[in-house]
Amino acid sequence: MNWDWEKLKKQQDGKGGGPVPPKMDDLVEKFKSVKLPGSPLVILLIVLVVLIVLGSSMFYTVGVDEVGVVQRFGKYVRLAQPGLNFKLPSGIEKVTKVRVRHIFKDEFGFRTLEAGVRTRYASASAYLDESLMLTGDLNVAVVPWVTQYRINDPYKYLFKVQDQQVTLRDLAEATMRRVIGDRSINEVISKREEIAAAATLALQKELDEAELGIKVVTIEMKKTNVPEAVQPSFNEVNQAIQEKEQMIYQAKKAYNKVIPEARGNAAKTIKTAQGYAISVLNAAEGDAGRFSDLYNAYKDAKDVTRRRLFLDAMQQILPKMGKKFIIDENQKNVLPLLNLEQPGGEKK
Repeated sequence: MNWDWEKLKKQQDGKGGGPVPPKMDDLVEKFKSVKLPGSPLVILLIVLVVLIVLGSSMFYTVGVDEVGVVQRFGKYVRLAQPGLNFKLPSGIEKVTKVRVRHIFKDEFGFRTLEAGVRTRYASASAYLDESLMLTGDLNVAVVPWVTQYRINDPYKYLFKVQDQQVTLRDLAEATMRRVIGDRSINEVISKREEIAAAATLALQKELDEAELGIKVVTIEMKKTNVPEAVQPSFNEVNQAIQEKEQMIYQAKKAYNKVIPEARGNAAKTIKTAQGYAISVLNAAEGDAGRFSDLYNAYKDAKDVTRRRLFLDAMQQILPKMGKKFIIDENQKNVLPLLNLEQPGGEKK
């Protein structure tokens, strides 16, 4: 390809009709000729302001109950602990502070307007849709409660779920309705601590599966009741139930008094009969053994044994007969001085 030197020369001379590109020397001269407004002091102040702004965005403080979640170009990079920390300037790194040691709470079925000695609450009817629930025995109950929680995983709390508060409230309400639906109306009213413990475990399981990064501290059940429209009927039912339980208690009391006494008497009679049977059996065995011993002795020495038995019998019989006088059968007359009569006139 041949160069068109004539055309190029005309363009350099400005006669070719086209624009002439500026030379490097001309650009340098124009740049030198540009004057910034203000004095060098103003320029220095502008530079200092820029440095201060950049410096202030590079240092930050994290509170004692917080951690700082640092993002670089939107990506999570690290956690900053409480105290003074350093990061890259704004636009490069961003810090989001999360209160991990603070106990948060959500109220369901009511709202606290002003806490204090005399706490003021908002009208419960405005939040009745949160606390109105169906029990397992197909009754309707008003169940207000408070969920207390803290953030235990800042990364999951910020990046796993888009709207943490809405998700938490939805899961808490669904869990409570499921727990209440497994119990009767009487259990809902009388066993609030048991229901709160069951709801705490169930809600924590749901939060872990959702990776919300929240730890449930406790669930506090407020006073549960039935809707005002059915309150009179419910009171009558409760009164009837109480009367029924009272009659059952009285019957059990009488039962516990009579039945143990009868069982005790029966056991006493049985023990007495058993004792009598044992004593009779032992006496019979003793008599039989004694008779056997006497019989064996009698076989060995009949005369001696017979005499001994006679003397033993007389020793037992004569003391029971009182005072006796033995008279020879051949005696014809009794001495007149011998008084055979007792002081009472009875003769022996």
